[in-house]
Amino acid sequence: MKNSEEESQDPLSPLSAVSACLEHSGPEIDAVFAGNLSSNLKRVEEAFGVTLVTRDSWIRIEGADGEGVKTAKAFLEHLFRLQTDSRRPLRQMDFDLALKAYSSGTPTELGNFFAAKIKISRKRQEIVPRTRNQLAYVEAMSRNDIVFALGPAGTGKTYLAVAMAVNALMTGKRDRIILARPAVEAGENLGFLPGKLEDKINPYLRPLHDALREMIEPQELATLTERGMIELAPLAFMRGRTLNNSFIILDEAQNATDDQMLMFLTRLGFNSQCVVAGDPSQTDLPSRRPGGLTKAIRLLSKIDGIAMCRFDRNDVMRHSLVERIVSAYEHAARRETADTSEMTDPVK
Repeated sequence: MKNSEEESQDPLSPLSAVSACLEHSGPEIDAVFAGNLSSNLKRVEEAFGVTLVTRDSWIRIEGADGEGVKTAKAFLEHLFRLQTDSRRPLRQMDFDLALKAYSSGTPTELGNFFAAKIKISRKRQEIVPRTRNQLAYVEAMSRNDIVFALGPAGTGKTYLAVAMAVNALMTGKRDRIILARPAVEAGENLGFLPGKLEDKINPYLRPLHDALREMIEPQELATLTERGMIELAPLAFMRGRTLNNSFIILDEAQNATDDQMLMFLTRLGFNSQCVVAGDPSQTDLPSRRPGGLTKAIRLLSKIDGIAMCRFDRNDVMRHSLVERIVSAYEHAARRETADTSEMTDPVK
């Protein structure tokens, strides 16, 4: 890749005082713009206040603000690097997430994303955090034995934890991965499921299994599971165990009771670490059962060696509509809280 940056000396230039140029082939340019070159070029221009001119083998960035040109250039270099690492055209989601991150951060800060990329296998592409909160989360998991990941669905809480666990297993830092989840029905009574015990608990653990399948070849995953190096189990099955040399993940932690949360956290053995992922605002527990996640956050947030990582709707990595759905529900919840406050305020 060839880059050049130059200062325009023409004060009458109608376009810019600063410009930069990136040289790539036409197919490479199309690949980093997710096959939507025209619309995505316009979005980059609007985000950074620049003008983009592209031909078959180059993209020229022009703007009156040198910082805007610098950030836009860093953003495009980030896209080309993502595409090179993945060895396939970027998806629109990849483009959207990168643009969101670069619109709210500096090139220097966001250059740390690649430094924190997670290697999971020789055959699968490395996993790169895409937002500031995800970067802080990956760094927290590298430094702390217990990490709480708190936030709405689709923010990468479980996915990144599984990636870190796979990396720890493959590099020999941990001997096994334990993935646990409360067997709580999400607002539906499923009754008695047919089949063996494994058949009954599999529906609850399917999201964890899906994440593993994206990172480990199916045959290798089956072998690791048979050898006990990867274990998926309902949270209740953790009682009475001491887990040494393990990377332990509790998913959907908002559905763990107070007793279950204490039981899980005290399973931690020598050379082990655990991640507790959940959304405190969404629980499927019956109202009469106290939730353990909120209490754990309150009691443990100031203990050294325990990190609290928080996510919001800006970290959502699913379909673009998911972020808007989360935003709509958050707005409605704030309205309901405000209305309740006004009704109960005797002054009003």
